[in-house]
Amino acid sequence: MVTVQFTAIRTINDFASITVNCFDSCLKRDGRTMKLFTKNKKEVNKHQKALNELIRVVGKERVLSSVEDRICYSYDGTKQKVLPDIVVRPGDTTDVSNTLKIANQYEVPIYARGAGSGLTGGAVPLKGGIVFDLKNMNRIIEICPEDFVATVEPGVVTKQLQDEVAKFDLFYPPDPSSAAFSTIGGNVAECAGGITGLKYGVTRDYILALEIVLPDGSVINTGGKTGYDLTRLFTGSEGTLGIFTKITVKLIPKPEKIRTLAAHFRNKDDAIDAADRIIDNNILPRTLEFLDQMTINALRGHTGTDMGEDVKALLLIDLDGTEESINYEMPVVENACKECNGFRIKVAETAQEREAIWAARRSISPALYNIAPHKINEDICVPRSKIKEILQRVDRIKEDQPIYIANFGHIGDGNIHVNIMYNDDPGQEELAEIIVNKVMKEVVALGGSISGEHGIGNKKSQFMELEIPPHEYDIMKRFKSYFDPKGIMNPGKMFIR
Repeated sequence: MVTVQFTAIRTINDFASITVNCFDSCLKRDGRTMKLFTKNKKEVNKHQKALNELIRVVGKERVLSSVEDRICYSYDGTKQKVLPDIVVRPGDTTDVSNTLKIANQYEVPIYARGAGSGLTGGAVPLKGGIVFDLKNMNRIIEICPEDFVATVEPGVVTKQLQDEVAKFDLFYPPDPSSAAFSTIGGNVAECAGGITGLKYGVTRDYILALEIVLPDGSVINTGGKTGYDLTRLFTGSEGTLGIFTKITVKLIPKPEKIRTLAAHFRNKDDAIDAADRIIDNNILPRTLEFLDQMTINALRGHTGTDMGEDVKALLLIDLDGTEESINYEMPVVENACKECNGFRIKVAETAQEREAIWAARRSISPALYNIAPHKINEDICVPRSKIKEILQRVDRIKEDQPIYIANFGHIGDGNIHVNIMYNDDPGQEELAEIIVNKVMKEVVALGGSISGEHGIGNKKSQFMELEIPPHEYDIMKRFKSYFDPKGIMNPGKMFIR
């Protein structure tokens, strides 16, 4: 956990000078210069008035404006870097409401931030303004075992919630790879998925009610059984419509047992066939994960685990349920893998062995940097019957290009992470972006989606119109305009026009 030191607020002249002129050459991370959103005098004055109001209403201790503090809120998992003008760390719904009233009055952009782990730029303050750091709103307000529900604040870390409800033999299924540090608020904003999506669905399937502060500072509560389903509308809205301050989630009984299996294959088509065969046998695994050869090679270099040069693809499978159901299902899964030429099929015998398998899976993202220093992670989603075809099309796009592509993900529900890895050679970044564009067109052509679980942000906004027909796209924009007529909520995200 990073400790932020509070520093004195600077004058208008200092404030403007820092924002517009400072750090022309010194703010470099990963070889890329941080962007400073340049404002005209009118905008600077407007932001200074907002700053003064925030200090008065919210409290100086909750408002950060030093460069050192603001740098910490300038980027997310995409490694884009844009310096915000102000950071507000609200303690409760009232703080959020008061901040939004001020931001709305002065038309200052607002960017909600949880852990900053998003992979599409959702928390990056593209137009400066105010970043909302919601990590201090991290209370588990209530767990009601008898009702199978829990109510939490947005800054609660996902795994913390999972661990707490497990004490009541309950289970919160959404399980993104970032669960150990991502927040529930961010998960809801992005409608996060995860490795359990095949059997249990994604975040939207577990959100019962939301307390939301709208751009004008008013507070609404969704979750009623009559009228329009506003809960579903706001889930996945990526901070473009309002700020979540309370989240009520559905829980289910904790499965009695979990068993894990790893199966090795000499080609990826056999692994895909095995996944299909498992489901064709009416077995729905808790997790059904796929790793291709490039991903396996990266893990080999990262963890030192030698799986053998003959391993070209890997399936990681969890089964959960009663002891009786798992004892029935596990032999069926093993046989399905063997029938599709799987070999070295290993069932984890202990909790330690199971954890070692999933620790390797969770380390894929950092491991990929052993291949190349830069990565574009696209979480495409296609019908399960089209997985082979999309991977073949990706191979054809990449063919003869001096770029590496690693594919892994939740094969059971058609969600594959296509990771385009590139180095600092001239033209590599541009080539990677061209490949992304081609991949997205192929995904949509196969009836898939440009995003399985990472959201849209600004990194995928250019592809929205590939998937969404013009009339539907316009309807979404009208919803945005209704809730946020001044356009202050996460501007620059989802929509490109």
